[in-house]
Amino acid sequence: MSLPQQLRDESDFDQLPDNIPVTATIADIEEKKGFIVYYRFVIEVKAKGNSKYLIYRRYRQFFVLHQSLELKYSAEAQPGYYTCQLPTLPVFDFSGSGRLELSLKAGDVIFLLRRVNADWLEGTVRDKTGIFPESFVNIIKPLPESDSDEEGGASMSGNRAQSSYSCLRCYLLQPEGIDTRDICVEEDLSIQPSYEDLLSQMRDIFQVEDIALNYRDPEGDLIRILDDEDVTLMVQESKQTGSKVKRPVNQFPWELLVTHAKDLSVYNTEY
Repeated sequence: MSLPQQLRDESDFDQLPDNIPVTATIADIEEKKGFIVYYRFVIEVKAKGNSKYLIYRRYRQFFVLHQSLELKYSAEAQPGYYTCQLPTLPVFDFSGSGRLELSLKAGDVIFLLRRVNADWLEGTVRDKTGIFPESFVNIIKPLPESDSDEEGGASMSGNRAQSSYSCLRCYLLQPEGIDTRDICVEEDLSIQPSYEDLLSQMRDIFQVEDIALNYRDPEGDLIRILDDEDVTLMVQESKQTGSKVKRPVNQFPWELLVTHAKDLSVYNTEY
């Protein structure tokens, strides 16, 4: 039997040497304390011959590998025959180890301020400013290469974000305090959403059903939004006051203030 015929009669797997890795599973996660607290994955590798061994990798090593594979094989980066859809990296919360570091959770939108070094960025989230590792976030709008005052944005999201995303800052006003959120939507900054869409979005974000939507007028008073005409007025007034407020370049010039529907104490009214 000729060698080509022999190779066709045998499966590809049977021809592999016994020391070739065939599976890899995360067996454990170890917490390590260096200059920062980080986590190392313990990966159990099983070879074709049933032998096993352990390797140790940090998340940022998977992140760098994923980026390299995307540059080489993704359809967006290299259109052509040899492309594939890479799986999305899992997202992990990041716990800051000191007062200079931000603590981030999946779904957070972070406004970028500057690059600290090759691995770390500085930004703001929920009115807090600090540094965090780039490998934990997806960049929505990158920082400009030049030293300008423009800002970018990043998201703790499992899906790759595009530059068409915009961020909306919203607040839930409650007697016990203010809950600040930044939400990311795939809309242009010039969009004027409907009242019902905004109401549904805020109910979902804050998990409160009986709410009212509001904005602040140029005098600083809280104005309740009741319909699409009020949304139009809010957007128009934001163009007048927006230039006075420094915002990231991908943030809407208007903000939503959410209150409980029956709470009228937040309004500047006299009886």
